[in-house]
Amino acid sequence: MLQELKDLEPFRADVRAWLAANLPADWQDKMRGASEDEHVAFQKFWFRRMMEGGFGAPHWPKAWGGGGFSFAQQIVLYEEIARAGAPRLILYFIALHHVPATLLEWGTEEQRRRHLPAVLSGEEIWCQGFSEPNAGSDLASLRTRAERRGDRFVVNGQKTWSSNAHHAHFCLLLTRTDPKSSKTRGITYFILDLKTPGVTLRPIKQITGASHFNEIFLDDVEIPAENIVGQENNGWAVAQSTLSSERGLTILELAERMRVGFELLLSDAQSPAPAGGRLIDDDEIRRRLVDVHVRIQALRFLVNEMLMQVLRGGKAGVEPSIIKIYYSELLRDFTALGVTIGGAGAQHLQAVLMGGGNETGYWMQDYLYSWAWTISGGSTEIQKNIVAERGLRLPREPQPAGAG
Repeated sequence: MLQELKDLEPFRADVRAWLAANLPADWQDKMRGASEDEHVAFQKFWFRRMMEGGFGAPHWPKAWGGGGFSFAQQIVLYEEIARAGAPRLILYFIALHHVPATLLEWGTEEQRRRHLPAVLSGEEIWCQGFSEPNAGSDLASLRTRAERRGDRFVVNGQKTWSSNAHHAHFCLLLTRTDPKSSKTRGITYFILDLKTPGVTLRPIKQITGASHFNEIFLDDVEIPAENIVGQENNGWAVAQSTLSSERGLTILELAERMRVGFELLLSDAQSPAPAGGRLIDDDEIRRRLVDVHVRIQALRFLVNEMLMQVLRGGKAGVEPSIIKIYYSELLRDFTALGVTIGGAGAQHLQAVLMGGGNETGYWMQDYLYSWAWTISGGSTEIQKNIVAERGLRLPREPQPAGAG
């Protein structure tokens, strides 16, 4: 651990004390099986409380109402939030991470003044309109078309896998404005007001029974040219800023939550088995528990090494892709073990813990949702291509004729 983190032990103690005093002890009981409306209301409550404590937007600059925390302070904060088992601010993830990363680098002053304070007040919830039915991980293949008509653009197309779009007010939208250009050119980035006529949202029913994702249909939707982020036909560069905000500290929190969640596996394994004895005395269960435990420690090591490199002033290369692959596969095996240990009682869907982590102890819910992690944020196949081509310098995957 670097000296910067050692010097922050007083700050760590302050964060722990604040969480102990402000985190509702019964939040999991209230959010277990909660309705969508109850979940939204609690997310708004917890976000307001985090903002009042100065911890809601630690990575935002102070000039825009954020905490202005150092990177080392953010590491400490995310660790303590995970260890306390605090709710994840799922509803505000895009607004808190993708919106500032995009607007602070590429947005106009008017766009920043309109939207950034509204995010921190909790007034604005955002979603992302990137993926399409035939352009998921291969984002540059998007086909949603925006045609300029004077000072407005008319947009037609479809987006999919848009998290929490049914609760959002605005959308970060990628469109194709020059179809004659190569794949990564001719793309324009917009701010879309989801109340605009012609926008239709359709929740996607997941295998868990929930509808976290949505399809967005755009039929002759008019967007003013002033809502362009960056420059027309330069949206691919803007999107890289958006996507670069996804990993790092977020994966640190997820890794720490997994470490804490391992205690749930141990507790279940130590309980009396239906046929007598304890499952933890079963050789196969013990072997799988050891395997998962060792892999969790390896994940934490990988994450810490990446973060320490950033703290030293370096840049993460392909490490985020390696960690994404590793975490996705580990989460699937972790939750599958929970289902195995749970036996017949875990073979049915239980009430989901709204706002919980990915290892809530409701193992069938956790296991079914774990498969989404092999797709979201860039599929495992795409991440392996990144590692191969950028990290190992292997030949690039052949591209179709005319591709960018």
